[in-house]
Amino acid sequence: MSEALDLAAQQARDKWNARYHESTSTPQAALVLREYTHLLPSTGCALDLACGLGGNALLLAAHGLVTYAWDIAEVAISRLQAAAQQHHVSIQTEVRDVATAPPPPDSFEVIVVSRFLERAIAPALIQALRPGGLLFYQTFTRVSVGEVRGPRNPEYLLAPQELLTLFRPLALVIYREEGQLGDHARGVRNEALFVGQKHD
Repeated sequence: MSEALDLAAQQARDKWNARYHESTSTPQAALVLREYTHLLPSTGCALDLACGLGGNALLLAAHGLVTYAWDIAEVAISRLQAAAQQHHVSIQTEVRDVATAPPPPDSFEVIVVSRFLERAIAPALIQALRPGGLLFYQTFTRVSVGEVRGPRNPEYLLAPQELLTLFRPLALVIYREEGQLGDHARGVRNEALFVGQKHD
């Protein structure tokens, strides 16, 4: 069983390393974090989980939080380290398979997850928040309009209002999922946004 998990992790690592090696994108924070930066605490520790190129981590560090960024892809972490130097911020980076090594309990005031879905670690993310801590989450939904973006495998797409179920123990602060309502050319489509707070 462990060999199968190791193989799956290596395949994921290889896939994402290749993708980030070819990518010309610049790091950009998720909408859920950009829109609600004003909710962030002024001090504390923050984690950008499955960080990719680290747009969330760069924003968190610029906000003054002690910032950690973890990703399975060495290429992504290397590019984030270079970006952090360029932006003159400090980020504690780590190559880490967050699916098998989620954050330990009571570790962070803020956790941000964008465009990553591993349902099995949802309880660990809740436990990893310190009392009063915030979880910012944004990822793709199964209900989509227009050009389909993100994974094709429904296992990596949210069912309607699924984030509300996955993180039910948290106090709801923000939730946004517009589905197929109204003018499809406007608003947030094909993704759900969630901010929740752990009870004191």
